[in-house]
Amino acid sequence: MLQGIHHVTAITGDSAANVRFYAGVLGLRLVKTTVNHDEPGAYHLYFGDEGGRPRTLITFFEVPGAAPGQPGGGMFHSVAWRVADQQALDFWEQRLAAHDTVVDREDGRLAFADPEGLSHVLIARGTRDDDSPAQADGVPPEHALREIIGVEAMSLAPERSRAALVQGLGMADLGESLVVGSGDHVGRVGLHPEPMSRGAQGAGTIHHVAFVSPDADHKKWRERLTGGHLAPTQVVDRIYFKSVYAREPGGLLVEVATVGPGMAVDEDPEVMGIALALPPWLEPHRTSIEARLTPIHNPRTHG
Repeated sequence: MLQGIHHVTAITGDSAANVRFYAGVLGLRLVKTTVNHDEPGAYHLYFGDEGGRPRTLITFFEVPGAAPGQPGGGMFHSVAWRVADQQALDFWEQRLAAHDTVVDREDGRLAFADPEGLSHVLIARGTRDDDSPAQADGVPPEHALREIIGVEAMSLAPERSRAALVQGLGMADLGESLVVGSGDHVGRVGLHPEPMSRGAQGAGTIHHVAFVSPDADHKKWRERLTGGHLAPTQVVDRIYFKSVYAREPGGLLVEVATVGPGMAVDEDPEVMGIALALPPWLEPHRTSIEARLTPIHNPRTHG
């Protein structure tokens, strides 16, 4: 069984502003500063909890100067985060408003959008013993964002998407939503019931959503996707995890990613995310790659 949402990957047109919001305002840790392996002249930024663990990760492909996208058919949108309690919602309502972010609060939920329009919702859902909230100036650990617990999806063909996600990824069909995982490791995928007109990728939109596979089961999931007629890719080594990708019939790009080896595989956990981390095959090109990247400020460097 898959074990919740591994990460959400979105698009930003401005990495410096992206870091200011996700690390500086939301208090997530910038756990990996690397580049898009397929487009090494642009950043791929990873934000998460203190250890950069699966289920806490939101990542961004940089497309410098990208125009705003338009969520629609064939795309995920809106990221749901678990926070501890109503007091955490009180804190975020005040903090986001102080940073000129419009919020909408009701029934134990707080909704807002990042500066590029990507929608988020914070849900008061308690704490767990294994929580490892990021350490950030101005964000008390008890109020920190803890993990991603859901996404919304808009399909070009909802019933075909539903069948593919249930059969290919083993999700449980609860009607208005699909659930992946069980126990403490559950992710919800809200699937809009009506077909949506095709969306347009751009700044502030989600590129794909990844789901957690135990390392030992990863090859079996690729076989299952193949049997479900989803035409998965070969296993791709992303350094921090291994991935298989597939686009389901309604246009949604999904990924199955392993737990390991983790964000600390190439950096000391105390300093990960501060320096530019490159995969071995790009290391010989470091000088030229760095020359093409716009400098960003990781708040962790202040220490």
